[in-house]
Parts: sequence; structure tokens; C-alpha cells
Amino acid sequence: MAPTAPHAVEPVDWGADGEPRSARFGDIYHSSTGALAQARHVFLGGCGLPAAWAGQPQWRILETGFGLGLNFLATWHAWRNDAARPGLLHFVSVEAYPVAAHDLLRAGASIAELAPLAQALAGQWHGLLPGLHRLAFDAGRVLLTLCVGDVRPMLRAQRFDADSIYLDGFRPQCNPEMWSADTLKTVARFARRGTRLATWSVARAVRDALAQQGFQATKAPGLPPKRERLEAVFEPAWTPRRAPAATRPVERAGRCAVVGAGLAGAAVAASLARRGWHVDVLDAAAQPAQGASGAPAGVFAPHVSPDDALLSRLTRAGIRMLWQELEQHLQTGSGWSGDGVLERREAHGEEPAPRLPPPWSAHGPNESWHAGAAALHAVGLPADTPALWHRQAGWACPAQLVAAWLALPGVRFAPGAAVERLSGGAAGWRLHDAAGRVLAQADRVVIAAGPASGRFLPALPLQPVRGQLAWGPHGAADGLPAMALNGDGHLVTQMPRPGGSIWLTGATFERDDTGCDLRDSGTAANQARLARLHPAAAEKLAPRFAAGRVHAWAGVRCASADRRPLAGEPQPAEAPGLWVSTALGSRGLTFCVLCAELLAARWHGEPLPIPDTLARALDARRGAAR
Repeated sequence: MAPTAPHAVEPVDWGADGEPRSARFGDIYHSSTGALAQARHVFLGGCGLPAAWAGQPQWRILETGFGLGLNFLATWHAWRNDAARPGLLHFVSVEAYPVAAHDLLRAGASIAELAPLAQALAGQWHGLLPGLHRLAFDAGRVLLTLCVGDVRPMLRAQRFDADSIYLDGFRPQCNPEMWSADTLKTVARFARRGTRLATWSVARAVRDALAQQGFQATKAPGLPPKRERLEAVFEPAWTPRRAPAATRPVERAGRCAVVGAGLAGAAVAASLARRGWHVDVLDAAAQPAQGASGAPAGVFAPHVSPDDALLSRLTRAGIRMLWQELEQHLQTGSGWSGDGVLERREAHGEEPAPRLPPPWSAHGPNESWHAGAAALHAVGLPADTPALWHRQAGWACPAQLVAAWLALPGVRFAPGAAVERLSGGAAGWRLHDAAGRVLAQADRVVIAAGPASGRFLPALPLQPVRGQLAWGPHGAADGLPAMALNGDGHLVTQMPRPGGSIWLTGATFERDDTGCDLRDSGTAANQARLARLHPAAAEKLAPRFAAGRVHAWAGVRCASADRRPLAGEPQPAEAPGLWVSTALGSRGLTFCVLCAELLAARWHGEPLPIPDTLARALDARRGAAR
């Protein structure tokens, strides 16, 4: 579902009485009684909420037809105000034609109790290209997975057991595909015995299709002007097929040990702690983020390709999820900046410049577009330089993010804990040091030790990649571009550090090199790379390079054979309960949260944060030796 042109948002026709209508479907978005009343009476009430979720660790809701988001907002509001609420609320909704953020705000602003929630929703309502988008609220305890596209393909991109199902959408006469027997058959794949379904439609065709799929439906008093609504429960006469035992979700959170206190390991710890796990993070170093995650800063920007390739979709998803964590845990301007990144795409030597993607709009959901003359002039590059401007991009300090995650409730960092070997299996794991002492015991283990991950999982095709950066103090008179640049390397300026701001450029990419020593050859390579990326900046800094007044930093990344992360259970038969999140390569910031949430979703049978096809592209078993 790759975009081939700017994708406009869906217009909403607001009547003089404030009633929203869809010109596409010729129907209203909610009944004249009001959206909140409809959501509470028809959907929450029809599914027995909030009483049904009381005391549960999590609750998963599937909705067909997001519309103006008022069912989601009403459910979120009910969750917030329920003392017995589940620890995690998943809301998965399909919408083929997302409206604009200002329409969400207008719809929510008319309902006082929902207005602040609508404001938070609108704040994350961007970049909604076709596909799945994970939006997080209330410190990651409310997760909205918005599936943008036609209903059946979007439902096929997910697999989870829903606790409640909201059947919404425009009337069957206006939007028959949403209510077709084939669509309802696809919806039934998400039901487990006892799953409750609610809708305002009592059409005979809808009732018959639900009955055929194993739902027992009954009519209930409707919300005026509708006389009736429909409630249903999944109680088929046959035995529904269940997932194999090896892939069934855990029944309760337990204790997990994570080996590695870098971005990958800390992100896993944070995701599991939110779900009630007690997590021990073990690292041989005395402080966290002492490997590749100890870089002074890292740049994150999406990969963009004309055909919206796999890496492009993965990086967009990863950055959206990273952004939410950065906003929650770090201080803007000191720990991170989301002011955008200009990517120079000029070719090297005699090779032609790479073909740029179709013109992407700054006003639609796309967040990368051709950099205009004004943007190029602002950074001191020629007006004809092939470049993209990424709005949803920036830089961050990995060590600060790692520290914030390790400080969360439920997470314990164990410094100086050099894990030498593992023992155990499905009944539990023990982690030993070189002397055989037990450092930790856990129900499950996650290996997130970068290049050292191969010590525990030798079948994984891991490759160390050394990277060296160059940096120095940055003054206002240096005349360096204010915005971050990337391309062949990157350049970040005005980055706050104790003692004053610095500039940072690099990095080298040296395969099969595990050395962390600082090398003159690496500094020279970074100077040459900077000259290609931004000749004027390189010229201004040349005297410092020549005088040896440039500092360096080096670390070793971990990459896989296909340059994609490895997240999953690589040896479920031989080592059940031993998982991995590693090989993030040079995109540690971009991929760490995505991999962690994907792992946690697998454990708990949750909706995936990305389509199943993309999730399989990160599965650790794809790279293990057979």
C-alpha cells in the first residue's frame, strides 16, 4: 500500500447545527442524540464496559470505523475514571479515510470531558499514510493502533484476541463493504469465546452474518431516535481453533532478566515494566549505555524510497514510537530535539544522484518532502542540491533515554554483572558469571548485548561495526548550520552539554572491527565525510581539525546479515523463553522502541504495533542458522 502521491485528508461537512457529515458516504458521523451518549449507550454499554474489564491486566478492543474518534475518546475517558481499570488498554481501529486533526478537535471540543483527550489525540494525528500507526497515551498505558486503509486488508494485517468489538461505520446502505458477510467473517477471527460485540445496526443481514460466524446476537433498547441496537457474544457451537501452545500469550507477568543496558535492553525493560514485569537489567559495565548507546548524540530520520520499501515503512513506525518516548522522558532542547532533519541525497563521484520519491506534501499526512530553495539556503547549501526535509526527525542523547527507562518502577539495573553463561529453560532461567555464581533468576531472558549477543546465541549472523565520531565545542560565531543534517554521515550543532554546546559529526562504518580506541584515521575520515555533506561547515572547522583540537568518540554497533534488527525468540524449541532484541545497527534510536514493543506484544498476545508482514521481517528466526 505504498503512497504514490500526496494523500489528502478526508473533509468533514459541518452543518449549521454543528452536525458532522461525510460527503463521500452521504451519512452523518453520529446520531442526533450526541456522540458521547451513543458511545456510552451503544458501544461501552453493549460490551458491558467498564465492568467487564475490572481487575484485568489489559483489555483489547477492536473497532471498525474510527471516524472522528469519539468512541475511542469515550472509552479512554471511562478507563481513566475507573479505579478498577486494566493496567493496559489497547484500542485497534480501522479507518480508510482519516479526517484532519482540526476536525478531531472540533468534534471533541463540544464535549467538555473529552476535550483534553481530543487535544492529546490531535497532537499525535500526523503522518497517517496507509498502514498501521501506533499512538500512545497516558505514559504508554493507552495504546491506539490506527489501521489506515480498507477494512479487510487492514484486519488481515493484525492477529490478536479481542475482548470487545465495536462495529461502527456509516450505514450499510451507504458503506456496504464495512458490513458485508466477508468483513464480518474477518472480524470474527479476532473473537474468542465470550468476546462481546456491540453495534447500533440491527439490519437482518448483519444479524445473519454474525450468527453464521458464531455470535449469539440479541436486540436491546436503542438510543433515540433509534429504537434498537445490537449486542452479541461469541459462543459458537463448534470449538474455535486456537494458536499452538508455543505461541500462546503468558498468563501473567513475571520476572525477566535482560542482558545489556544499552538502548535495546533498556527499551525492552521499559516495555515489560509497563506490563507488570519485574525486570533485572544486567551489564558488565559500571554504568549503563557504555557501548554504542554511549554516543554523545544520535540522529533519527526516516528512510525514504520511491517505492516505500520495507526499510522506509519500518523506520517511520520506529520513529513515531520513539518520539512518544522522547516527549515523555527527556527535556526538549537538552536531551533531544525534534526540529527536523535535512537529508542531502547527492551522489558521490560520477554516480548519478538517486531518484527521489514522488513529491510529498507538507500539508498532507506525509512528513518528508523535497527541500526547497529557502531550506537549502538556511543551511548554506546550493539551491540545486538534491535533498529532503524530514519534519518528524531530530537528534537525541541515547544515554539520557537509557537512564530514564532504567529508572522506571519495576526495573532494576545491576552494574558490574558480567553474564558468562545461561542455564535452565522453560521452567526458569539462571544467569551465571565466570565463577559460576548465579547473578539473577528469571522466567524469561532477553539478550540485548549488541555484538556480545553472539556469545549466548551463536547461530545468529551478527556483525560488529565500529563507529567513530568527531566533536568539539560550538560557539555562536562558528557559523555552522542550526538544523541537523544527514546523508553520508550527519552533522548536529548547538547540542547542549555540561560546559557548553558542542557540534558532532560522523560516523565511520568499519565492519568486523571491535576496537573502541580513538584513531587519527577515523578523525580524518569524518573530516572528509563532512566535506562531502556540508563543504562550508567543513571549511570553517578545518583549522580545528588541522590543529588537533577535535575530540573523538568510538563505539561498536551490532548489525545483522540483512541490516535489519533481530527481535523475537530465535530458538523456541531448543531454548524456550530465551528471546533477543539486538542488531539495531546504526539506527539504534529508530528501532529500539519498536523492537521492544513488538517483543512485549508477542509475549502478551497484544495487537502488533506494525503489520504482521513487517513484524516477520524483524523476526529473529529469519537469521538463525538452520
